[in-house]
Amino acid sequence: MTTVNVYLSYDGNCEEAFRFYQSVFGGEFPFMGRYKDIPPQEGCDPVSGDQGEKIMHVSLSISKETVLMGSDVGGQWNEEFKAGNNFSVAIGTDSKDEADRLFAGLSEGGQVTMPMNSTFWGDYFGMFVDKFGISWMVSFAENSQK
Repeated sequence: MTTVNVYLSYDGNCEEAFRFYQSVFGGEFPFMGRYKDIPPQEGCDPVSGDQGEKIMHVSLSISKETVLMGSDVGGQWNEEFKAGNNFSVAIGTDSKDEADRLFAGLSEGGQVTMPMNSTFWGDYFGMFVDKFGISWMVSFAENSQK
């Protein structure tokens, strides 16, 4: 089943926001990763200091089908951060083919910011801004199929 959820972006206060949301919705964080946890990658400088403590990704299950997700994207990750443009629509699919189909269709006429590719966290993942200015993320959890 394909799911659609909201992905929220923050300028350094993601953890504070998600702890607040947790106090209202309840539940646990299946994952809260920090930028300092990113494995070394060729051509990329490691993130250190205060920047390394910022949230790379967090998720909070709201219901069986709904997950609130977020990350800190200000500073070096998104110099154009502005409250109000800090969300994306996140699509999760049941197959790589469906992820490719939705990515290709929805990104037509838009701007691809990260092509679909396998990631270090185990998802087949890509991002784009559609021709209407809406940010999207598409993923297929490859690691759950093994």
